[in-house]
Parts: sequence; structure tokens; C-alpha cells
Amino acid sequence: MAKAKSISTEGTEFVISREFNAPRELVWKAWTDRDHLMEWFGPKGFKMEVATLDLRPGGIFHYCLVTPDGNKMWGKFVYREIVAPEKIVLINSFSDENGNLTRHPMSPTWPQEMLSTTTFTEENGRTTITLHWATWNATEEEQKTFDTSHDGMRQGWTGTFDQLEEYLKTAQ
Repeated sequence: MAKAKSISTEGTEFVISREFNAPRELVWKAWTDRDHLMEWFGPKGFKMEVATLDLRPGGIFHYCLVTPDGNKMWGKFVYREIVAPEKIVLINSFSDENGNLTRHPMSPTWPQEMLSTTTFTEENGRTTITLHWATWNATEEEQKTFDTSHDGMRQGWTGTFDQLEEYLKTAQ
């Protein structure tokens, strides 16, 4: 299994890719179905406690992750473009339990909104996910925080991809 690779360009975006031993249709379903997402999505050790999903342009995925020490972190995606089973473009942000935009609970200068483009490509029954993350409407300070946080993003996404990989072994 290929491990996650990350490529970044200072001041623009963070990119990470991972190949999975599963067909694209299954990986797409795991990424876009609420019940599947609740089983694996989030950094390693986090558990999704609540989730609502309206998968369409303009729709929202609103969720709560519980940290290993019991703290709750709310987030939401606002979908901009969905091309099944190839691509999802969305705005990602932290939120409160009502879906209102909030700051990162541990980083007050983290960008409030992130533009996320995720692509799914298949070759010989294996699927590669490539995730592009860029700031959206960021201040200079938020952009600097983002630019200097790529190692942490790589660690978080690697753990998330590890969980997806384990989940795909039993998912249908």
C-alpha cells in the first residue's frame, strides 16, 4: 500500500494523495454516504458522534467529532460541485452545533474557510484520492498559519486515510 504523499506550495495549497486497494465506486460511497462517513472520517482516535448530510451543490455536511479526551469539535462542508464518482469541491470550516462558522478550537489564526477539491481516480481496481486544500477568503495571518501547518495537516490526513483504508477492508 502506498503511503500518503504530500506536495505543497508555500502560499497556495496543500495537496495529499493516497492509493487504496478498492474500486472507485466503493471509495466514493465511503466518502459520500453519511453512515459510511460516521465509521471512519476524522483524525486517528477521533469518533464522529453526529452527522447530517445533504450531498448536492449548496448542500451541507454538518458533523461533530469527539477527540480522544472527550472534547467535541464541530465542522461543516458546503458543497460547491459534485461530479460522481470523480470529484467533490467544497468549502470546509469549523462550526458550532447549529452550523454557524467558528474559529478552530485550538488555533485562533487558522483560516475560517478552506476550499477543498477531492478527486477520485481508478486504475486496475485501485483508487487514488487526491485532496487539494487552499485557504478561502483568508487574511494574511491566516494564510501564514496555513502555510506553516502543512506537517500537521499531513499527519491528520494520513491518520484519516489510515482509518479509511481499514474501513474499506470490510465496507460494501
